[in-house]
Amino acid sequence: MERPPLWIGRAAKIAGVLLLLQFLFAFNSYAQSGTISGKVSSDKGEALAGATVVIVEKNLSISVGSDGSFSFSKLEDGSYTVTASFVGYASGTQSVNIADGKAQTVDFTLTPVTQSIDEVVVIGYGTARKKDLTGSMVTISERNFNKGIMTNPDQLIQGKTPGVMVINNTGQPGGSVTVRIRGNSSIRASNNPLFVLDGVPMSGNSPLPEGRGGFSSDRGNPLTYLNPGDIASMDILKDASATAIYGSRGANGVVIITTKKGKAGPPVLSVGASAGISNMREYPDVLDAARFREALKYYTPSEATNADFGSNVDAFKAITRNAVTQNYYADVAGGTEHGKYRLSGGYLNQNGIIIGSQLKKYTANFTGNFRFLESRRLGLDFSLFLTQTNNQYAPINATVGSEGNLISQALQWNPTRPLRDEKGNLTFINASTRNPLATIDAFKDRSVTNTMVVNLAPYYKITDDLEYRFIYSVMRQTGNREGIYRAGIIDPNGVNDEQAFISNNGETNQQMTHTLSYNKQVSDDWNINAVAGYEYLDYNFNNNITFGRGFNFVGLDYFDYLQYSTPATREIASYRSPTNQLQSLFVRGGFNYLNRYLFTATARRDGSTKFGANNKYAIFPSVAVAWNIAEEAFLKGNSNINQLKLRLGWGETGNQEFPSGASLNRLVFGNRSISQANYGNPDLKWETSSTINAGIDFSILNNRLYGSIDYFNKKTTDALFEQTLAQPAPAGRVWVNLDGEIVNKGVEIALTGTVVKTQDWTWDLTGNVTFLKNSVSGLVGYYETGALRGQGFSGVLGQRMVNGQPLNVWYLAIHEGIDPQTGMSMYRGADGSISSANDPAINKFYNNSPNPTTLLGISTNVTYKKFTLGANMNGAMGHYLFNNTAATTLGLSNLSLRNIGSAFFNTDVKESTSNSAAPSTRYLEKGNYLKMANLTLGYRVGNIGNALKNFNISLTGQNLFIITKYTGFDPEVNTDGATNGIPSLGIEYLPYPPARTVLLGVSFSL
Repeated sequence: MERPPLWIGRAAKIAGVLLLLQFLFAFNSYAQSGTISGKVSSDKGEALAGATVVIVEKNLSISVGSDGSFSFSKLEDGSYTVTASFVGYASGTQSVNIADGKAQTVDFTLTPVTQSIDEVVVIGYGTARKKDLTGSMVTISERNFNKGIMTNPDQLIQGKTPGVMVINNTGQPGGSVTVRIRGNSSIRASNNPLFVLDGVPMSGNSPLPEGRGGFSSDRGNPLTYLNPGDIASMDILKDASATAIYGSRGANGVVIITTKKGKAGPPVLSVGASAGISNMREYPDVLDAARFREALKYYTPSEATNADFGSNVDAFKAITRNAVTQNYYADVAGGTEHGKYRLSGGYLNQNGIIIGSQLKKYTANFTGNFRFLESRRLGLDFSLFLTQTNNQYAPINATVGSEGNLISQALQWNPTRPLRDEKGNLTFINASTRNPLATIDAFKDRSVTNTMVVNLAPYYKITDDLEYRFIYSVMRQTGNREGIYRAGIIDPNGVNDEQAFISNNGETNQQMTHTLSYNKQVSDDWNINAVAGYEYLDYNFNNNITFGRGFNFVGLDYFDYLQYSTPATREIASYRSPTNQLQSLFVRGGFNYLNRYLFTATARRDGSTKFGANNKYAIFPSVAVAWNIAEEAFLKGNSNINQLKLRLGWGETGNQEFPSGASLNRLVFGNRSISQANYGNPDLKWETSSTINAGIDFSILNNRLYGSIDYFNKKTTDALFEQTLAQPAPAGRVWVNLDGEIVNKGVEIALTGTVVKTQDWTWDLTGNVTFLKNSVSGLVGYYETGALRGQGFSGVLGQRMVNGQPLNVWYLAIHEGIDPQTGMSMYRGADGSISSANDPAINKFYNNSPNPTTLLGISTNVTYKKFTLGANMNGAMGHYLFNNTAATTLGLSNLSLRNIGSAFFNTDVKESTSNSAAPSTRYLEKGNYLKMANLTLGYRVGNIGNALKNFNISLTGQNLFIITKYTGFDPEVNTDGATNGIPSLGIEYLPYPPARTVLLGVSFSL
């Protein structure tokens, strides 16, 4: 037998080696091919998209997909510990063995926890574990927000937490909102809290330009540009120990808005849509045609025939409508642990219930979170917000004269007079008695506002415990508003004197912040955390307006050719704010010893261009301690007491929310003239608030019942105020710090409990209540505000800031009924007498307060299998509102040509039609109310086929009903009656009415 050639033998050896290598490679690959996969769901079977699954031994983590699924591959044989976690749910842990490279399936069912003290919350310039907090703060997450169509973020938290009052000033879509945290504390400067968006402090200015004349006087909400669908949570910092790190801007509390971010995992597209109808919840109670005829015969029989035009008209229904609302929202998010992204877009088209009013809003948001280098210590967070809002406004102005606005014209319209004649033409009476339909046609008022916010935040983890972060942000807002007034539609005699205006606003704000954060678990007993930083802020605002009149309609909008107006009527005005810059140094440090004893100290040094040369800088300190009693040996492990913590804090904060340049000599340019409008004050300094806060947090019965109780005492001194110079000084005004102090003190209670928890049923109930007391002392003299308006009320002020009284105390004549002999109003005199001869303009008294003494919030959620029912109510008590609408619009003196309110048709005592209205307690009403803000019924359909995931359907009702004895449109109202910059509170005068809305919504993911 011949031996094979040598090369064949060598080839066989090589082939054998290759075969062995291939086998080893295959074996190795097989050994690496084990997989662990599964799904993370809630105890109700709902996929928990975004939950985190971790293989402990491999330090591998992944965010689950929209259907709750996850998968790890290429795992060696061995034993592994797999954990699953999701915010608001108890974590799950399972042990898994992989042998022979086989696949293993692990499913997690997580149950919600009523409270997680290890949850991380956002605080000023950082984060903290909830159990490490020493200050008074509340976190409201997305799942606890109010539901329905929300045009502004502050509406999401109405009634949700103690100490926070949110008032929708108007029913105009996108209209202004009043927000107060722990009451009013300033006489002249702003009482609004500071809003911070992802670390960027907002200026609080609205991009909407002012109107002119009878156009809408509402300036809108400065937060309208945000889409509530982009918001993940809102953290409310209430006491000075929590807000002092914001220094000169923290006196009124801080609201930190955190937006949604991308999550690691494959791209997930989420979609939401809703549509609904809005209408009047309750029409004003004025006389219908039949009752009007009765009133004519009773009060003015001699005019009954002439004032009866034989028709039956409801003018208020004629100016309102069933308004359609549409809202669409979508986002796509995904990425890896080293790079996450999220892109969202939204479109809202909300028609107002007053004909001609509308809000269209287009929003886009792009965020990214990236980590670089092999160590992943270098990172970059960025976000971009783009918004455009298009508004159309109804002609509802609070400062109109005797002609009234659209609301008063509809209320006073004679219900027996047709609004149109037989030919369909609008009925004309005279220039002062206006047809409300003509007013709608006569005004065109529209605006376009654009907002862009760019936020770049690179950071570097110097060590595992030390991180440097730089934030640079730019906010640019522009607003354009155009209006025309077709005077000839209302009064044919005005056809050659029609008007138009163009108004523009622009604002550019910049922020640069450097922070160095340190957080280290020094030992098993000690944890130390600290942050130090430098911040620079620059705010730049400008506006201009051009007005003209003398137009004659030729089919074009007048604002497109303002140069055609009569030269003598043209007006031009422009403004740019003086330099408004703030630079600050801040530091916060704290420690946690044994998870029992907590300490936090903060200091911020602010320098502002707003203040005088002698007081440009100020330091705002705070200190707070807490004791986790539940961690003590005598309570630890107690099944009945799960958490018990005492908190005590003190701090100082400031308020600089007043006009830039107030400490300087300022000149104003007129029509070829210059005058001094402001005299400088080099000693002008910060308005300062000092707050003491004591609180207790508790959780009992295996976390079935938890809550908190806080007591606070807040004193505000050196109140900023603009005074008129007393003679013989030159004419002009000067800003000063007033003597005296404003005190707000109260108690806040929040309580949440799980009433029922079975396999199919869950019922949670949350309630909060706040008891407030406000007072003023130490002022020299008094300061007036609260402009009351309407026929006979010219120049009348109804509120004062005075010692021994709450802010904005009512100062009015006391009405003692109708004199049955004369039909005239009787008033109390200074000597105690009661007579119609007592002059109400002279005999005035301090009487009640517009500040609520009690705030209420109630929320409940009921779940049965796939059904959910959520309800949110809010209310306020202990305050009084002035029904200015009733006082000057609905009174008996309107007869016989105009309608009156039903309450004034009283046959018990025959009031005289010559009894003129006066600013008195006759129109001062209790403002107590409890409102069903929103009610939502939802059904979780689940997955539909392989395409639609987590399909949900909901039906939501907003502003469904209100329990109150207040007779006006709505006790949740605050018509602006500010005088000389001093804010008012609690006045209702011809507002845009609130609407009831019913919405059908769907949401799903792909």
